[in-house]
Order: sequence, then C-alpha cells, then structure tokens
Amino acid sequence: MLKRKSEFENRYSKFIRAVKEEIISGKIKPGEFILPENTLSKVYELSRVSIRKALAELVEEGLIEKIPGKGNRVTIPNETQKQTITLGWFSNSYEIEIIRQIIKRFEQLNPFTKVNLRILPNSQYVYNLTQSLKHEDGPDVFIVSDYHFRELMETNRLNILEPFLPDHIDPEKDSYQKVFEMFSYEQTVPVTPFVFSPVMICYNSRMFEEAGIPKNFKMENWQDLLELASRTTKGFNENSFINEYGFCFSSSTNRWPVFLLQNNGKFMNENGSKSIMNSDENIEALNFCGDLMYKHQVSPIFSHGSNELAENLFMREGAAMILTTYYFMNEFRDHKIKWDVLPPPKNTTSSSLLLGGALGISATSNIKEAAQAFVSFMVSTEAQTLIKQNGCTIPMLRFVAEDNNLLQPGIHPEKYNAFKEVMKSVQTIRDLNLTIKESELVEREMQFFWANMEKAEDTCKRIETMINQKQEIEQNSKVDIL
Repeated sequence: MLKRKSEFENRYSKFIRAVKEEIISGKIKPGEFILPENTLSKVYELSRVSIRKALAELVEEGLIEKIPGKGNRVTIPNETQKQTITLGWFSNSYEIEIIRQIIKRFEQLNPFTKVNLRILPNSQYVYNLTQSLKHEDGPDVFIVSDYHFRELMETNRLNILEPFLPDHIDPEKDSYQKVFEMFSYEQTVPVTPFVFSPVMICYNSRMFEEAGIPKNFKMENWQDLLELASRTTKGFNENSFINEYGFCFSSSTNRWPVFLLQNNGKFMNENGSKSIMNSDENIEALNFCGDLMYKHQVSPIFSHGSNELAENLFMREGAAMILTTYYFMNEFRDHKIKWDVLPPPKNTTSSSLLLGGALGISATSNIKEAAQAFVSFMVSTEAQTLIKQNGCTIPMLRFVAEDNNLLQPGIHPEKYNAFKEVMKSVQTIRDLNLTIKESELVEREMQFFWANMEKAEDTCKRIETMINQKQEIEQNSKVDIL
C-alpha cells in the first residue's frame, strides 16, 4: 500500500528539489552562497531544524559545503554530479563550429551542466527529430528553421515543444517583429528565435570593376538589375558558351518569389483560402525572371530548386550576382573572390523574403530547468556576440546584429548592414499563405515555365486551378467527416 505524503514531506521535498535545480541549472554558481537558513525557513515554511537536515543531505551529495560562520556555499562539481543536455542541430548548418564555442563557454559558466551536440541529417529533419523524441532518445534542446516550424505546425506536432521565451527578451525592443512572427502560433511563440536572414544580393566586386561599373553604383529597380547583369555577362565564346553570367537565382520557393513580392504579387488571398496565382502582377514578375534567362541571357537556366547551384557558381566566378542569404555568405569568408552585399531591387515596391532559426525545448525533457538556462544563454549578449563575430549569420538580438564594432575584415562584407534597410519591408514565407504541400506543388508545376515549355500566364492559371481544386476537395472531406 502506497503511503500518502504529508504536507510537511511535500514542503521538505520541494525545498530540496528547488535548491538542487538552482544549483544544477547554474542559477547559483560554484563559490556562491545560498540564502541564509532563517530566510529559507520562512520562504519554504519549514523549521530551522528541517532546513539544516535538508542542507546536510545536499552536503552529503557534494552539492554544497558548510562554511562555519558564513553559511552554505555551492561546491565545484565532479563529473558524476553533472547533468547532460543534448542539443540537436541539423547537419548542413553553417553555425556548427560557432555553436561548439558557445557550448564551451556555457559549460565554463555552468560547471554542473554538460552539453552534448548531436548532429541530425538535414534530410527529413523533423521526422528524425520527432521519432527520437517519441522513443525518449531525443534532444532536450534543438534548432528549428522557419520551414521546420511550419512543418510541425501544419502536421499538428507543436506539442513536442515546451513553450519558452527567456525573461530577459522583449521581442519589441530586443529584436525585429518579423523574426518573431515567423515562429508564432495562436499569439504565442513556442520557440526562442535565435538567428535570421533576409534574401539578399551578393555581387562580385572584381567582375563589377572589370565591367567599368563605378563603386557608387545604384541598383534600385529591376531595370538597374538588368543593366548591371547585362554589363557583367561576358558573351559567347568560340564554342557558343557564355563565360560569365551577370546574375543567377534558383527556382526554390525561398528565392524567386522575391520578384513576385516586389511586384505586389501573391500566391493566395489574405486568409489562404483561395489561390490568386493567375494575376497580372504574378505574370509580370515571372516574365521578368524568364526574360533574364531566355531573352536577355544574363542568367543561367536553373530549373532545379537547389540554392547551392547559384552559390557554387558565384564562388567559381561564373556569376557576378546571386540571390542568397547571410547563412550562405559564410561560404564566401576568406575566399579568393572579392564580394559584397546589397538589398534586392524593387519594382512597384520594396520587399524580400525572411528566413530564420529558433531554439525549441522538448516537452518530454527531464531537465527542463537546465534546458531553459541553456536557451537563455544562447540568446544572451555574450553568445549572440560570438555568432556575430565569427560569421555572417545575423543574431536575433537587434543591438548585437547592428553593432558595427563586431564586424571583422575577412569575415564580414563591407556593406554587411544592408540587411537593416531590407528588414523594413521584408516578408516571411508564411506571409505567402502557402502550405508546405502547396509550395511543393508550385515548385513542381513551375518546372514547365523554367524550362521555357509554356508561357507565364499558362503556368499561373494551371497552378491556381490545381491549388483551388485541391482546397475544394479538402474542404469537402472535412464536411463529410462532420
């Protein structure tokens, strides 16, 4: 027969558990004293005798030591006293080495905690993550991109997350509104935003100089982009091959829709209930993209959605400009190419796409206090500064992201701060109002246009019809179920 705990036993256990959590999570550091016994007695409603008995247990465990005349001091832990946080990270991240530095610093500041970095394949990241959590072998803390967050949201798996936002973070003051919008759900933010990047244009300074383009050039609109791309495209050689293209972009839905947004185009209506793909604004934007490849021949024909194709071409100096992100700019650091960054041009309006990464805590973690302490450190000034100093990736903390004193030659481009202008009009992938399945449909059906096999208006009309038919079928299915 199980004995019911008395009220005293509950208060006693609560006290021991609270002190342990404060020590192990790093809230009380080794060498620091815990509160006096008389204060603890009042806070936890226990007698001084009971407090001394509980503290004696913690002394026995080696967590604290009693210093005569001074109080109880947290000790330096041995290996057996440490708890381990498992941190999940996707394999193609450019921040892995910086994360290792942050972990090392966190462990120095929190000697009762170790962090084990587990690299997960980027392919099927969410599936692998949820499966490992299901089998109680998952990480306590893990990175999620805005794409991964959408996948969790659309498949009703946000319950794997323990909602957490550090107390020291004020989204309105400390970051950018759109960064938090990417990871919001029903007016809450279940994860802690960590890094972000708008889609930008990188350009090869040498190729611009050789084309006679002045350093103070302007690229304010599509016509400017076309002119610069034309001037930096080196014509056909004796084998009818173009030596160098002026511009390059991929057909991925986190790249080419930048042009659609710049023309006030939309995939869906405001609530995402109906596709409006077949609009004049979308057709005009697509025609501009197609003309870059086929009419003006200033951009290669990449019908594949891989962004790496454009970045690799840029690093081999096969393209003077590309659409890319600050994440990919980490590839260019200390590279032989001379490069810089600038905002994408506008047509009828200024706009670009915003991508991001956030930190989630497992709802099934047994060490949530320590996990929260680690996430809090990851978005602290110190950790965010390490992100900024050691790479191009933009940290979430606004004052760190915009601190020019942290910029370093060989790591950051001269015009690194170009992102500040873009953030005024940026939109997230979620603002496109496409589900992941609809995004995949768009990418698949766009191949005919990218391959120059049909007109933009035909592509837009077909995609609009397919999405609306799909939504009608799904809606009818819901009605049938009800």
